[in-house]
Amino acid sequence: QVQLVESGGGLVQSGGSLGLSCAASGSLFSLYDMSWYRQVPGKQRDWVARFTRAGSINYVDSVKGRFTISRDNAKKMVYLQMNGLKPEDTAVYYCNARGFQSAYDYWGQGTQVTVSS
Repeated sequence: QVQLVESGGGLVQSGGSLGLSCAASGSLFSLYDMSWYRQVPGKQRDWVARFTRAGSINYVDSVKGRFTISRDNAKKMVYLQMNGLKPEDTAVYYCNARGFQSAYDYWGQGTQVTVSS
């Protein structure tokens, strides 16, 4: 029902900035809570930021003040602006759509973000 495609990953120096984008399919985008997760190979996938359908925004403590999540329902897009990047931010970043009391849970393929020290 929903397909997600991330873009914008790449290599950046410590302290630099990078913006990620997630393009969604479907006509019910506005009804989903949209989130960003990240995962290092061999480790668990961790939640990073969430922008709910009601407009609530939350971040994991480690990125507060540095990352900004936004969404454009008309364009069916969600974004993650990352500033002040640190090497520990290095991971594959995934876009997630969750809706209808978590009955539906969709993931993109991920985009690699590498922060060099």
